[in-house]
Amino acid sequence: MKKAFLLVGLLVLHTSASASNVIIDKSGVDEKDYIFDMHECTELSQQAQKKQTEGGLVSGAAKGAALGAAAGAISGGSGTDGAKTGAAIGVVGGALGRNRSKRQNEASHEAEKQTVVKNCMINRGYTVLN
Repeated sequence: MKKAFLLVGLLVLHTSASASNVIIDKSGVDEKDYIFDMHECTELSQQAQKKQTEGGLVSGAAKGAALGAAAGAISGGSGTDGAKTGAAIGVVGGALGRNRSKRQNEASHEAEKQTVVKNCMINRGYTVLN
């Protein structure tokens, strides 16, 4: 009975692990062994570290303020107004840059996890097709 629950649990985990987009040739492979190995490899892939995003709103605002002040001084306008405009643009630019960086880091993290699963399954003797 315990084996049946374990197998059902592994099947549930296997369906969530299949989201890793690893395509494996299962011809001649025992399904229970495959599910167990995929589960273990997926667990190992969870050790991949996410990269921290750098910068953000504050650094974007500071850079924008500095550029705005410089542009205002060069054009002969008030440096304070240029700094305010630059800071406002810097906040928006910093937020957009941070979101883009976050998406890129997430994609990179998922790709690294997929690579770990692929290498793990190859090392266990499976034929990975992608």
